Amino acid sequence: MTRISSFLHHPLWAAGLVVTLACSAGGQQLAKLPGFSLVGALVIALLLGMALQLLTRVRDAARASTPFIANKFLRAGIILLGFKLNLVLLMGAGMKSLMAAVVVVTVMVAMNYIVARRLFGVEHTLAVLTACGSSICGAAAVMGVSGAAKAKADDSVLAVACVAILGTAFTLVLVALQPVLGFSEAQFGTLAGLSLHEIAHAVAAGGAAGAAGTDAAIVAKLSRVLLLAPVAILVGVVEAHRAVTREKHAILAGTDGVAAETDIEEDGAGAQGSAGRGGFFAHVKNVPVPWFMGGFLVASAIGSYVPAVAAFTDSLVTLAYLLLGMAMAALGLNVNFSVVAKKGARPLASSFCCSCVLVVLAYGIVEMFF
Repeated sequence: MTRISSFLHHPLWAAGLVVTLACSAGGQQLAKLPGFSLVGALVIALLLGMALQLLTRVRDAARASTPFIANKFLRAGIILLGFKLNLVLLMGAGMKSLMAAVVVVTVMVAMNYIVARRLFGVEHTLAVLTACGSSICGAAAVMGVSGAAKAKADDSVLAVACVAILGTAFTLVLVALQPVLGFSEAQFGTLAGLSLHEIAHAVAAGGAAGAAGTDAAIVAKLSRVLLLAPVAILVGVVEAHRAVTREKHAILAGTDGVAAETDIEEDGAGAQGSAGRGGFFAHVKNVPVPWFMGGFLVASAIGSYVPAVAAFTDSLVTLAYLLLGMAMAALGLNVNFSVVAKKGARPLASSFCCSCVLVVLAYGIVEMFF
């Protein structure tokens, strides 16, 4: 409450709200235009925020409140996005899509991370973000795990950019290949849902195969979205373990307390000297594990099983994307272009290689089980 009060009483808080709201609303409107729908409202909002950096006065006025917006509005948007996840629809389609999604997400998160780190030398945090974004649900996944991974704004923006570029490209490739794959409408839709990055990408590609393709794409894609919560929580726990390991290494190496504390803060633990006061569990208490993902699942359950909410679901999802768009615009207003340009090639190349593997994996699953 103290943070919210200080935010609202800041003389420039309104500027940030107005600017990010304008970017988010503009992104939603532009996403309705032909061609822009493949890019998606969230990415467009991010790009608009980045473009506003050219207006120095607007940027400086808005930046006073962008940290709050990028943090709190993101969490609220993720929770409300849960209303989009219809558990009745997923369960009605059987467990096959969900099991396929578990395989795809498990294999591809691990592969994306290993390839990025070992073959392309991508930094740990950026590798985590690109792995989750490419394997689960695009920009929303990047933002969903960014808190647990203690990601900087530049890394989040870069991961979103990789997802947007590759997702759009692979959507066009799949649509072009649809006539020659020999799949039924439902099979092609499942392929799109299991392999493409954003919900918008999956719907666009599945729609190329007709209504049955769209329905199958939505079911397969939402099955992957459902896994965002457990993956985000797992990322937080892994970060806690990394913090403990780095602290122990610092102690064994004879590092003084100040240096050890710096290491811990960089890895997102923020618990000085906890190796001697509970170790891993002490760190877990201080790592920002995204518990708001629990709200995401609760919202999914309410939207799926409480009939009275059905009339408001579309409005709640629209509000979710509006808040997420504001968070994306806030990131765009703070991005460091030189850092993104310097670090962009390796994660993009890594994500491209793994996206190719993802399509092949999804193709094999659909061919054998659907």
